[in-house]
Amino acid sequence: MKYKPLFVTGIGTDIGKTLISAILVEKLKCDYWKPVQSGDLDNSDSMKVQRLISNNTSVFHTEAYRLTQPYSPHKSAALDGIEIDEKTITAPKTDNQLLIEGAGGLMVPLNDHFLIIDLIQQLQAEAILVSKNYLGSINHTLLSIEALKQRGIPVKGIIFNGEKNASTEDYISAYTQIKHLGRIPELSVVDKKTIADAGKYISL
Repeated sequence: MKYKPLFVTGIGTDIGKTLISAILVEKLKCDYWKPVQSGDLDNSDSMKVQRLISNNTSVFHTEAYRLTQPYSPHKSAALDGIEIDEKTITAPKTDNQLLIEGAGGLMVPLNDHFLIIDLIQQLQAEAILVSKNYLGSINHTLLSIEALKQRGIPVKGIIFNGEKNASTEDYISAYTQIKHLGRIPELSVVDKKTIADAGKYISL
């Protein structure tokens, strides 16, 4: 693979990983892959991103696991009567930059011994951490960065999603010494045009 994969992860659930992934896919014209989809199979994250993309270059690769129940992957898999085998999750072959979207945060379990953070290591990817400004977000962001550093996972940077809080963002950047890649403001409309336009807020 010519490029190191980019793995979009978040400081928690419902942080905006899929929105940020769509903006990055459009900006970079890269490929997209969601290794594990839990629930919402008729409106998966891959489908959502694909609907928001304008370019004809990006390829959307099939999930390694498509689970029917909207829970943590290890629980969804158990309810479907299977166990996720991490050895079967291998990055799709492509000559393009590959963007990988995770599920939830770094410590989300895929099975009883393998977490999302383990998957980032296995795929030899570079992490992009999505953060959001709310009470407690400094703690969640610093914990996430600390976990990535302890594993030796390279971090491309942090993207903030939503409402601005300059003091929080400045503190996180200064403490972690991780690059602030930008902040996506609240988008009143999310469509192909606003996704394409939002790329200007991110510096990669």
